[in-house]
Amino acid sequence: MVSDALEQRIYELVRSHDGIYLFKKKELTPSTDLDSDLRLEDDEALALMDDFFTTFNVDKGNFSITTYYPPEPPLKHLLNPFRKNDIPQVPEFTIGMLIASARSGRWLYTDSRWGAAFRPLLF
Repeated sequence: MVSDALEQRIYELVRSHDGIYLFKKKELTPSTDLDSDLRLEDDEALALMDDFFTTFNVDKGNFSITTYYPPEPPLKHLLNPFRKNDIPQVPEFTIGMLIASARSGRWLYTDSRWGAAFRPLLF
């Protein structure tokens, strides 16, 4: 259930980037993950976030799409049977993060690659 107009607008924005369903649409909640639940590709998620920052006038801060969608390893690494292929761990990327950031007017989540724990920035 949508609790306010801001959340409804964010759900509509996400839905506009989520593609077309032949059957039942996926239910969107604050815990819906853009990568694992909606299966957005990195370029689709980047387009969504660009629209999000513009539409809701949210300061991007240190937002980087590579935090949530790390670069693919080179093909030669994938084809080498003797090389250990580590799957990078990525933080959650949820609609709730968009809602919280829209309410505050800035992206609230730090980039864990820079040494800070992945948590909201609260000052």
